[in-house]
Formats: sequence, C-alpha cells, structure tokens
Amino acid sequence: MSWTLPASLEIRTERHFGDRVVRCFAERPASVYETFAHACAAGPHAEALVCAGERLSYAALAARAERVGACLAACGVRAGDRVGVLLGNRVQFAATLLGVLRLGAIAVPIGTRLQKPEIEFILGQCGARALVHESGLRSRVPALELCWDESQIEKGNGQPPPVAQVNEEDTAIILYTSGTTGRPKGAMLTHLNVVHSLLHFQHCLRLGPADRALLAVPASHVTGVVAILLTTWHARGCVIVMPEFKAGEFLELAARERMTYTILVPAMYSLCLLQRDFERFDLSSWRVGGYGGAPMPEATIAALREKLPALGLHNAYGATETTSPTTLMPAEHTAGRPDSVGWTVPCGEILVVGPDETALPAGEAGELWIRGPMVVPGYWDNPEATRQSFTRGYWRSGDVGSVDAQGFVRVFDRLKDMVNRGGYKVYSVEVENVLGHHPAVLESAIVGKPCPVLGERVHAFVTLKRPVSEDELTRFCGERLADYKVPESFTLLDEPLPRNANGKLMKRALREIV
Repeated sequence: MSWTLPASLEIRTERHFGDRVVRCFAERPASVYETFAHACAAGPHAEALVCAGERLSYAALAARAERVGACLAACGVRAGDRVGVLLGNRVQFAATLLGVLRLGAIAVPIGTRLQKPEIEFILGQCGARALVHESGLRSRVPALELCWDESQIEKGNGQPPPVAQVNEEDTAIILYTSGTTGRPKGAMLTHLNVVHSLLHFQHCLRLGPADRALLAVPASHVTGVVAILLTTWHARGCVIVMPEFKAGEFLELAARERMTYTILVPAMYSLCLLQRDFERFDLSSWRVGGYGGAPMPEATIAALREKLPALGLHNAYGATETTSPTTLMPAEHTAGRPDSVGWTVPCGEILVVGPDETALPAGEAGELWIRGPMVVPGYWDNPEATRQSFTRGYWRSGDVGSVDAQGFVRVFDRLKDMVNRGGYKVYSVEVENVLGHHPAVLESAIVGKPCPVLGERVHAFVTLKRPVSEDELTRFCGERLADYKVPESFTLLDEPLPRNANGKLMKRALREIV
C-alpha cells in the first residue's frame, strides 16, 4: 500500500549533501522564499495571514517582509548570516521569517519561553549576526550589536535588495533541539529539506488555496514554522494565528474563521472535547486534523469521529531532524490502525535495524533509521553530534519501531524510554494506550522506576478526569496486558503532565521524581 500521487508528479533519485542518494520530487521550487513568492504572484489579494484583528493579503505580507529585509540589509546582514527570531505567534514572526529568507540569510527561531542563558547559548553557538525580539522580552536579550525589537524592524524606508539566489542545499532555518541530552543542537534545515516537507504535506493531505490553517502550536518549532506556516503559504491558503493554545479560544477562533486544517498534539484534542460547550461551535469546515508527538488515545479518535464526521485525522511522525514529517497516516486508515503512525512520506525511506546495525525484516522491532531529502545534513558547527546521529545517509532516530508488510509504521518507544523489567521489554506507548481507554483517565505517562532486583519496574503517572483508585487502574490494565507490563505503582494527578513548549511530554522530568 502506498500514496496515490498525481501522474505528473515525477520522483527521481538524486545525490545530495555529498554522499546521500535520495528520492526527490523532480519539479520543485528552488528555495523556501520562492514558495511564498509563487503564492503571492498567483493571488496577491488573497488572504495570507489573520492575527489579533489584522488581516494581511499576500501582497501586504510580502511588503512587510520587504521592509524587514531592507532594514536588515541596511545594517549589513547578508546571505548566509544567522538572524535570531525571538518572537511568538504574531504577525511580526511571519514578516521577519520571510524577510530573512528573502535575503538568503538563515532564520534562527527561538522559543519565547527560553531564559537569557538559553537564548545566549543559541545566539552564540550559531554565531548570530542579528536578533529581532519581542518588546516585552528585552530583559532576556544578550548584548548583540545588531538587535531590534519588533516595533523597530519594519521602520526602515530603504529599498530592499533583490531576492537572493540560493543553492537548495544551503541552510534556510536553524532549529535547536530540545536538549534532552546535554546542550541543544542546531539542526540545519536546508531549502531542499523544507521544500520537500511542504510538498509532502501538500500532496499527502491534499491542501490547496481554499484551506485555512490555524497555528496554535509555537511558530518557533518545526511543526509551527514548517507544517503550518510555510506549508499553508506554499498551498496558497491562509494562516490564522493564535498566540497560545487555550481550548475554548481555539474552538471559537476555528469556528469563526472557518478553519480547515491544523496540527495539534493529542492532549489538545482531548482538552477541546472536554469543553462543556463543544457542541455549540460550528466546526463543519474542519477537514484535516494532524497530530503527533504522542499516541492519540483510541477513545479520543472515536469521540472525534462521532462529533466531527467530516474531520480526517492524520497521525504524523517526525522530528526537527526530518524537517517535520517522516510518516503520515491516510485518514481512512486512522480508526482501523490506531497504533500506527502511517506510511513513510513519498520521498522518504525508513530502515529498521537491530543492535548490530543490520536491517530487520518486516514486522520486527528495532531502531528506526530515516533517509530522504527532508533529512537535515547535520547540526550547525557540531561535527561530533552529526557523526553520532547520522550514518550511511540515514538519521538514527533513537526510536524503537517496526514497518509491516503493508508499509504501516509503528513507533513503540524511545530507546531510552523503554522499560526493561528483569529482561522483559515494556514499550510505554502500549501501556499508555490501555490506560487511555479507562473513562477516568485524561492522559498518562509510563516510566521505569529503579529497582535493585529487576533493574526497573513499571510506574504510571496518570492525570485523572475524576477520582479512581490505583487498584481499579491495576485491575483494568491486568485484564488487557501481560502481567509484566502492568504498572506496579502510580502517581495520580489532577493537573496536566509536564510538556515542553511544543506540547511534547517531558518524561525526563518524571523520571527524576519517581
């Protein structure tokens, strides 16, 4: 089973980044900015961005990007220079991102929740030439010669230079990973990487000019900047921006603006369904709902199918290093295969390898190695980390998974998150899926609890919708799981589990307190 693509869409084998041989779309834009420029030329008066009462056409957004580019260029920013973008979900983020790309410079989005030492590290590590920041974040900004707040960056009245001609293997965006082990690493998203991700989203999700995407995740992360902003503009649609996700406000904005497309983490869908007035919102336009970062509970999938029959749910699996999607689930298979993250994207490849780094047959579990034109060439100025994470043209994901004979990919766990209970491997996602079926459970996270006898025991952190006993949860799991997979201890919570700014669960924080 595989994707059905237009007959005119040719895929061919090419060599990139030195020794990588990958499948690529033969016809593609030459740069990230070109994807936006094509949309602007096709429909200059079409709506491109809606945010906090502002409505910008493609032409108006292009004009704002030109002013940003003119200001940066007048101060000496050139192609290849790194420009920090310390801006949240707002019009200025979009204008600055496009202004930087227009110059052929490299955008370095930085999460607005980061503190001064973290921001200082990122700017120093990438050798940033300039920074654009929110006015309210001035106290967190390190000393930098070229530094503007958002109210200043568009005030220049000089003429912007012509759109820069770039090589598609040049870096377009540097995104810093969450730093779960040591210092964050700057993944170099090239024009080739980003363009292929935009094409994958467009063709697999069938996005077009009529689509209106709602950006509710941080624009500074790969899902926000690639999967929502740049993908929607490439498809010539409109992006609706909200500063931060709040379930009630999300539903109200989605209904008012006739949202058709978004990507959220599963917990956000659950929070929407918990809204008492969910039924009053007209969400009939919503046809594409992507999700990733965690498994979607089968109960949530069922509830969404009942309440929003026109909504197609698409599981997506990827990482910053894969410029967002490695797999996408066709909506027609979501309900029948809730444990799968879908098929590999058309130009991507997944290799499942064992401990000896040899390929495993279909259905067997091993580490997922990923190759394709969307996989970044490495980390900025960090050859050792690049050497450790990339081999034979593949990125070593650190995830345990399998690919079955029909091409459906399953992701069981992070290698480091798998619980080893006396030699028995326990994949946390399997236990979390079972707990998700209990009517009292909102969300859960499984971690290994140190044990002097077995090495690790299974411990469950569970956020509850209503009170329930540990004995009841143990009984519930025991009826559905092998005995060694059943949690032996619980932490019951009435508050959400800890997540990073992109909505991903922070299991490291949980392991530290178990």
